[in-house]
Amino acid sequence: MTRTTPPRPLDVEALFPELAAHRGTTTRLHPRPGSPQMSASSVGGPMLWPADEPWPVCGEAHGRGRGRRPADIHRYRRPLAAAWVREENPGPTAEERELLTELSREHRLSDVSETDPLPMIGLAQLYRRDVPDLPEGPDGCDLLQVFWCPFNAHGPNRYDFELHLHWRRSSEVGEVLTAQPQPLVVESDRFVPEPCVLHPEQVATYPFAGLLPEGLCARLDAWDEAQEEAARSTDGRSVQPIGYQYDLSVPPGWRVGGFASWHATDPYPMDCQTCGTPMHLLLTIDSSEWDGGSGSWKPLEDRDLPTHRSATPTGITVGRFGELNTFTCPNDPGHPHRWSIQ
Repeated sequence: MTRTTPPRPLDVEALFPELAAHRGTTTRLHPRPGSPQMSASSVGGPMLWPADEPWPVCGEAHGRGRGRRPADIHRYRRPLAAAWVREENPGPTAEERELLTELSREHRLSDVSETDPLPMIGLAQLYRRDVPDLPEGPDGCDLLQVFWCPFNAHGPNRYDFELHLHWRRSSEVGEVLTAQPQPLVVESDRFVPEPCVLHPEQVATYPFAGLLPEGLCARLDAWDEAQEEAARSTDGRSVQPIGYQYDLSVPPGWRVGGFASWHATDPYPMDCQTCGTPMHLLLTIDSSEWDGGSGSWKPLEDRDLPTHRSATPTGITVGRFGELNTFTCPNDPGHPHRWSIQ
């Protein structure tokens, strides 16, 4: 099934014609639970990985001997989801709660050291043929594979992600690794994606207001404030205002290309640390596919689904229910990537 973004609530270029010069595109990936094949783009699906090539591992020193089992996390999600969609008496029964309690237990691995190679989790793989806004990788690579460490214990503050990007030419993969490594335990269920098939859709997008020319940004801010004031003056009725940032510029959800949102921090430069070139947004990993407000980005095919539970198909949570924006160098995608959490 395809996924179709509804038309925007209004034509923002009619209100602000200068935005036409800043218009771009982004590909909403629309991940939904399924059984993805190795030959297809996916989130949490099997990777097209050569049998004779080492699987990515995290070797940084940090705790990795205590956590939940990935298999238990997948098993936990299935009865919980089924329980909440029951028409009569929704929610887990006493028997289901007992099972969920058992599946949510943490386990200790007594013989694991802080530097043992820890298999990374295959987060996503994206083929250029499926994703219009995915750039060509280094040396003509057509497949991007994304991995991360399932422990939030990296960087100077020991609370950062460890994200690994791997580009390859899919036609050169011979014998494929079928038994793909998994960590024995993970820090949290938020690192473990549910296998999802993708429904890529290219849509128009505009930059975050704070990155636009000063005069245009000021006019957009004033317009947003007027929309909010009008919504508060509706005789007590609950009206969700239309806003540039949340309804007209950057869509929510997993997406490739386009512009990053900077709603949690002020924008700051994302320049390549190798050559100094301003970097481009490659991939956004989002905790939710649409918000619980106006929900104006909710696909037409999903309009009858409950707002909250169905908005988190991948099971991934970034930070405090935010999004992870990954940037790469347009001159050389092989240069080290950078990322920002919003």
